[in-house]
Amino acid sequence: MTLDEIEKHFQSDGLQKFRAKQVFRWIHRGVGSFEEMTDLSKALRIQLAQQYVIPPVKVLQKRVSRDGTIKYLFRLGDGECIESVLMCYHHGYSICISTQVGCKMNCSFCATGQSGFSRNLCPAEMLGQIQTAQVDAGVRVSNVVLMGMGEPLDNYENVLRFLELVSHPEGMNIGMRHISLSTCGIVDRIYELADRKLQLTLSVSLHAPNDEIRSRTMPVNRRWNVAQLLKACRYYAKQTGRRISFEYAMIGGVNDMEWCARELSRSLRGMPAHVNLIPVNDVTGTGYQKSSGEALKRFVDVLESGGCTATVRRTLGSDIEASCGQLRGKYKGGNGYEG
Repeated sequence: MTLDEIEKHFQSDGLQKFRAKQVFRWIHRGVGSFEEMTDLSKALRIQLAQQYVIPPVKVLQKRVSRDGTIKYLFRLGDGECIESVLMCYHHGYSICISTQVGCKMNCSFCATGQSGFSRNLCPAEMLGQIQTAQVDAGVRVSNVVLMGMGEPLDNYENVLRFLELVSHPEGMNIGMRHISLSTCGIVDRIYELADRKLQLTLSVSLHAPNDEIRSRTMPVNRRWNVAQLLKACRYYAKQTGRRISFEYAMIGGVNDMEWCARELSRSLRGMPAHVNLIPVNDVTGTGYQKSSGEALKRFVDVLESGGCTATVRRTLGSDIEASCGQLRGKYKGGNGYEG
């Protein structure tokens, strides 16, 4: 609920308006119950607990990487499980959160789609991932990436409400320029998002320079092809004034040839864009191999000679299956996850 909505509910219940702000602040600090809201009277805490629910996001398991990255397996109120990844950079802590339980998109190099799709997350469950990780790790998250399990634009309305809540000055107050939203290319939603002119970073999972390769690895391309996707991206950049980040998983022998880089640089010419190259991560059953260091270097050189900025993403948490494409949200028991 937004602060305005809480105020209206409280007023209709005969409660003082300032109580709403107190409760809103407590919730966004990550408390799991009204009992923890110690500046409210006991009678009020009991009343609130009888009328309202704070959706639980509980740590079921956590794995810590050699590089300090933490992968959380969270259990939700209905027993469903999701994963989030907390990462430490020189600029502070970033968290990669999930927006759905599972995913419908079924990209061939991603583990999440192999698990199927259960349901969308509500805004409180998205917020809860950040808040629970902050409390558990004892840190303050400064950047949020919607790039975990699920396709954010397939859960559009809930994601919009999450963005409103997470950036609220009385809440977590994480500004839009510190938020990245990743999409595999839900074109109609990209246009809608563009018209809102939010100042977040749009990250587009492109992963191929043409329809032949992209349709083979990403089924969404059969609905909206590369040309339609890039047209929407140009519109987004024009409406928002924001540079777009294109994610490109480098798969040995599939999309990492020099001609792929030349074709990609031609397609992106004239657009404020940055290509983020990601050596494909190990996912059981795909048979994919990551590109060699030489192939990565050649790809970057070709892109940059064509006027397109590109970097190779630093891999974090691969030893605990916390890198891009490795999230599953499955509980195995003990200290491990299902493979």
